[in-house]
Amino acid sequence: MNRSNVRETLAMALDSLRANRMRSLLTILGVVIGVATVIIISSIITGLNNKVQVFADSFGSNAIWAFHMPIDVQPTAELLARKRLTVEEALSMRSLPHVVSVNPSIRYQDPQYGVGEESVKYNGKSVQNTILEGDTDQVSSTSNLPLVAGAMFNDEQNEHRANVVVLGADTTSKLFGGTNAIGAEVTIRGEIFTVVGTLGKVAGLFGSGPNPNDNIAYMPLNTFRKLLPGQKDLGIAVRYDEAKNEALVEDEVRTVLRIARRVPTQKDDDFAVFTPEAIVRLWGQITGGLVLFMIAVSSVGLMVGGVGVMNIMLVSVTERTREIGVRKAIGATRNGILLQFTAEAVTLCAVGGILGVALGGLVTLAIRLSIAALPASMSTLWTVVSFSTSCMIGLVFGIYPAWKAATLNPIEALRYE
Repeated sequence: MNRSNVRETLAMALDSLRANRMRSLLTILGVVIGVATVIIISSIITGLNNKVQVFADSFGSNAIWAFHMPIDVQPTAELLARKRLTVEEALSMRSLPHVVSVNPSIRYQDPQYGVGEESVKYNGKSVQNTILEGDTDQVSSTSNLPLVAGAMFNDEQNEHRANVVVLGADTTSKLFGGTNAIGAEVTIRGEIFTVVGTLGKVAGLFGSGPNPNDNIAYMPLNTFRKLLPGQKDLGIAVRYDEAKNEALVEDEVRTVLRIARRVPTQKDDDFAVFTPEAIVRLWGQITGGLVLFMIAVSSVGLMVGGVGVMNIMLVSVTERTREIGVRKAIGATRNGILLQFTAEAVTLCAVGGILGVALGGLVTLAIRLSIAALPASMSTLWTVVSFSTSCMIGLVFGIYPAWKAATLNPIEALRYE
């Protein structure tokens, strides 16, 4: 079939759809909903994925963490029973050739988050649900902390378990407003602490609402252990010189820990080492369920739309039986009839795909403008996939009606009233 015949066939298909606009619109409603669902959900997932990637990048590409168990699996009794990492294990990593800084730390947040006890008090004011974290003097290097006033505590203060603290941006704002906090004395769990530094806002996973990591109090690790002796889940952050050395440093860290923890050669690690990319992988596992949900919902819509297209095309074949007979009588071939009705079905679903993409795009834009925590961003891949699938639905569900039209006996078709 030459190009002019193809154009003629498509023109006839569009004329047929225009002649029955309302019926055509109702027929493709399922396709529109299915495609719009794919666009909306994939846009939300894409936006969140981008946000998580930016969040992971904020830690820097040259960072490694170690913990006594993986962060991307459901904790089991065996994992929870593992021996915790130790400060000595962390300090032994500082001599590794490519390592810039190493910080062992312990973090505590009230298990009754939201209704927990008041953690930090000052001059009649209090801040609830403040995260408490014990670190060494190298925390600012390993964690890229944005210090805006004062200084971080030093190794001597850690050694002497000094009651000094560096406050997060929200903690400082709630307790001191716009006044200088350096040198002020705050109460944490009944003990007096001197504020030696304050931080600016840190990067959060989502842009809306308060970031829990801005309501935090950093203190020397030994001071933390004095204040909360029952907290033993120590993690180790390692900063190294260049991104190209990631594999080497990760292997060296793993070797140091295996030797220190006396892990037999034939045994697996009894600890976990991970990088910022582990955050992205963990998020990918979480969003995998959303992708399956998106596919399930859109499949229902597309199947309903496909069945509707097949039914309406069968009705169209019946209504145009005499027309088909006339066309065959004046020389139309079976392939020509087959192509025309198939083109009508595909065009019908393609229009549904276009409307679905447009609707999904409008909803995505509305979400992006109205909900800062959901930075929806349309995915080119899923847009192409959803539109292509809508056309494929038209092809699959339009073949049978087209074949039925193409195989009509022209004599019987001409007799049809």
